[in-house]
Amino acid sequence: MKILLAVDGSKYGKRAVDYLARHFESMGNAPSIELLHVQPPLPPHAVSHLPRANVQGYYKETSAKALAPAVRALAKAGITCGEGFVVGDPAAEIAATAEKGKFDMVVMGSHGHGLFTSLALGSVVTKVLAGCKVPVLIIR
Repeated sequence: MKILLAVDGSKYGKRAVDYLARHFESMGNAPSIELLHVQPPLPPHAVSHLPRANVQGYYKETSAKALAPAVRALAKAGITCGEGFVVGDPAAEIAATAEKGKFDMVVMGSHGHGLFTSLALGSVVTKVLAGCKVPVLIIR
């Protein structure tokens, strides 16, 4: 089984990592895990005044900080994983990565917003569910 684990550095993302670590053995024969961190792009007017290397360095450093706790938690459980990051709309990028990478499942944490908050704000989880053709496991 090929699993895409979307992490954002939040406590909700940590819950998803912990859940996957605890239930890794039940995920099939030799499951593989790929961590993904998605960053929204910086505002274009700000980017236009910065050297490209600085912008790319910012994205790389911010993603490394978000991914590191998940990598450590999985390693502590004896689980190896791949890791990557992209810049864009989080929901669209998670769904696209899941499909392009031919993942069997997406695992992600839910911020636990109520019905009205999700309707008003539109959560990443709701958008991933709507746009992803791959099964999604949401951890609360």
